[in-house]
Parts: sequence; C-alpha cells; structure tokens
Amino acid sequence: MTRSSAHHRFDFSALTPRDAYKVMIGTIVPRPIAWVTTVSPEGVVNAAPYSFFNCLSADPPILALGVENKPDRSFKDTAYNIRMTECFTVNIVDRANVEAMSVTAAGFEPGVDELDIAGLSAVPGEKVACPRIAEAPVAFECERYLGIAVSSAREIILGRIVMAHIREDIIDPATCYSDHTKLDAIGRMGGNGYAGTLDYFDRPTPTAEELLNGSGTKAASGSR
Repeated sequence: MTRSSAHHRFDFSALTPRDAYKVMIGTIVPRPIAWVTTVSPEGVVNAAPYSFFNCLSADPPILALGVENKPDRSFKDTAYNIRMTECFTVNIVDRANVEAMSVTAAGFEPGVDELDIAGLSAVPGEKVACPRIAEAPVAFECERYLGIAVSSAREIILGRIVMAHIREDIIDPATCYSDHTKLDAIGRMGGNGYAGTLDYFDRPTPTAEELLNGSGTKAASGSR
C-alpha cells in the first residue's frame, strides 16, 4: 500500500482475500440485502441474508447473488438448495424486520428452519416451489437462470424473476411506482453496520444539451 495524491492505493493482487473483502464492503455502500428463502429437497425451509446482491437486467428480469462457500469449500444451504430445486425467493429487508433478519444470519446447521426460530411466517410460492417471508414488504420469486463459479470460494447465482409480491401501501399498480418511505428498506454497510434509505433526495440528470448551452448545472471538473 502506498499513498499518492491524498488517496491510499491498494493493489488487489497483493491483498489477501480477507483484506480485499474489507476494502470492498467498507466502500461499496450501502448494499441492498437479499433475504433469500429456499427449500431443501427434503422440504426444509432455509432463510439467510446476502449483501452481495443487486438487480442486473429488466429484460429479461435478472437479479444476482454472490454466495460464499463454507471454509471447507462445500456449499452453504442457500447455494445447495438452489442447485437442487432450481428456484429461490429474494425478500427485501425493511427496518421493521432487522432483528428477525439478523437471527436468520446465524450459522445454524443444515436442516434448521431459520424462519421458525426468527418467529417469521412462510407463504408458499405461486410460481416456484419455495416460500416467501410473509412479513417482508417485497418478495421476488426467482428461477435459477445461471450459476457462475468464480472460484472454489464463491458462486454468483443469477435468477430470473417470475413473480413479485409487493405490499399494497408501497406500490401503485397502475403506474408501478413505489413509495420508498413506505418500503423503508435498509442496506448493508461495513462491519456490523446498516443504513436506512430514508435519507433521500432527488437529483434529475441534466441533458447533454442543457449542459452544453449552460442552462444545466455543470458537473465536477474533469468528469465526462
């Protein structure tokens, strides 16, 4: 690590995986949380939160999960269940469910129903064979689209959204616009930190024409 131009420089080829992880999760923030529910081939429901998550495409509707394997490189319940059943559901975490979500993050042994321990309710999926969390404000039923083993330590799972369940007070079904204040979602920061999404502001993107004729606000010097 060297210091130059008031920035610390990190060569990722020289970092340990743990240090690379700390650099990324402390600066790529806030990260949305996928509260993933799956079901084992034996019918046991599993729930776990993942913050290496985002939407990647609307056509087709694709979201992505980054799922780390166990230290012995065996699959976690989430990755194993998705491989075996070809489906999963991503529930969105709101402020009201932070405590319950943290319960499901504990390292339970396979076969344990985290939803039951957290006092949550499972609702059967409509288009997939795994449940959603009744208490979650939003849930996306997904079919496994593609799995990418980026290393022996981690897999990226792409899911195609086939059904969404959104609490009635959050979304206008006529316009498909959602009220972020009613959703009150939380995101993951570094360490044990979380952040709310209510610290919100609008900033319309100016057109190139507005900027060129001086009627728009100029961006920072040197930007393109």
